[in-house]
Amino acid sequence: MKKFSTGILLSLLLFVSCVSDDDFSIPDTVDPDPEAGVHVQDFMWKAMNFWYFWQADVENLSDTKFPDTEEGSRAYTEFLASESDPGKFFDNQLLYSEDRFSFYSDDYVTLTQSLSGISKSNGLIFGLVRIKNSSDIFGYVQYIVPGSDASEKDIERGDIFIGVDGTSLTDTNYVSLLFGDSDSYTLNMADIIDGQLVANDKEVSLVKEVGLQENPILLDEIIEIGGAKVGYLVYTGFTDEFDEELNKVFGRFKSGGVTDLVLDLRYNPGGSVNTAILLSSMIYGTNTKEVFLKARYNDKYQKILEDNDTDLRRFFADKTGDGTQINTLNLSKVYILTTSGTASASELVINGLTPYIDVVQIGETTRGKNEFSTTMVDDRDNNYLYSPDRTGKINDNNKWAIQPLLGRNENADGFSDFTSGLVPDIEMEEDLTNLGILGDLNEPLLARALDEITGNSAKRQFTTAMPARTLTTSKMFAPLKDNMYVKDLPVVW
Repeated sequence: MKKFSTGILLSLLLFVSCVSDDDFSIPDTVDPDPEAGVHVQDFMWKAMNFWYFWQADVENLSDTKFPDTEEGSRAYTEFLASESDPGKFFDNQLLYSEDRFSFYSDDYVTLTQSLSGISKSNGLIFGLVRIKNSSDIFGYVQYIVPGSDASEKDIERGDIFIGVDGTSLTDTNYVSLLFGDSDSYTLNMADIIDGQLVANDKEVSLVKEVGLQENPILLDEIIEIGGAKVGYLVYTGFTDEFDEELNKVFGRFKSGGVTDLVLDLRYNPGGSVNTAILLSSMIYGTNTKEVFLKARYNDKYQKILEDNDTDLRRFFADKTGDGTQINTLNLSKVYILTTSGTASASELVINGLTPYIDVVQIGETTRGKNEFSTTMVDDRDNNYLYSPDRTGKINDNNKWAIQPLLGRNENADGFSDFTSGLVPDIEMEEDLTNLGILGDLNEPLLARALDEITGNSAKRQFTTAMPARTLTTSKMFAPLKDNMYVKDLPVVW
């Protein structure tokens, strides 16, 4: 079941092309029996019928399935009532079999609040790994959010935990133990000894806080090594509220004479594509005539846009959303660190930059998330598109929202086929026995990137004693998850 009542959003900002009020609106379709109590399902079907990327591939969403007749209305009502739970209706009746990312929420208010990365969290960011030939699972700390409850406790990157509140983690209980309704839990810690997990007596109690906002700029510094000045940025989420701060980081890199850049996206599941464009412009350049991406929608919406000569391309930027001149390094090569948790807008940066500069990807194959989505609510007059300026227009009797995939982004070369992930140029897994300290010159993945930059002829050989092959991560249960969303669609109305 793809329900995330706390909200899961990642931001992709697109431009709006305005033609006239009558040029674009979702066509009238058959209505259900108003007494049937299926208004939520009705909203879901109508929004998906028009906007969904795979609308033509889902029989239940066919334009001809329910004719606008009395018989069609009866059949439509029966179809909507086939699932009394709107969430099950969405999952079971409307989704394409290959869709891994569309989801719903029963509370659009909480969902949309996550646009700014605000959530209830204890600040512990971790991965979960299955023990070989076992149903048991253990966790390892990837990093701690500064200013969080976890930042004040005796726990740090690389620490291992095997239980919660005295119960061992398994593949059947980890969701309820770590991501359930409780705002607090106690982790039972362990050590790795000779490749084995050994419980110790250490316990760490953590409390989730309401309104914790994570600054995605976890670490930025200039490393001077081998005659090079290397900018190192650990960036954990494309949250557009921090675009100005991100630009200031590149201002410091530029004034500091940075000649090379290591962009650490290992723990970045994605976010605002507008921010992805800005970050890519800070790396490569600000020529606003060079194409960064082209969006592709379903055939129905694509035709409307093309008939109205709507340009679906997005270009590199020379200013932030606030109008600040972008600080660009004008690089011809960038080194990007990735894991299987690197997704969405992170992958878009890699793919978008590839036609222009040499992108050296170091680490693991990425997640393979190349679609974008938007938030839809029961606001028929706005074609079901959520707008913060129209919350008073949303049906008072329907708080549900859906976040369907709308399309895919191609780079300037027309490439978008990376559903299996982007494969690294230099494969290297994180080692649970030597996770290292972020920013330390001996942290294995950073060290490998620095060796490439300096041309170290005697490159260190990094062996991985215990690979961190994650089953999932805490970010997959956080509000932002790994979805890109459209804040402002290119519409003609």
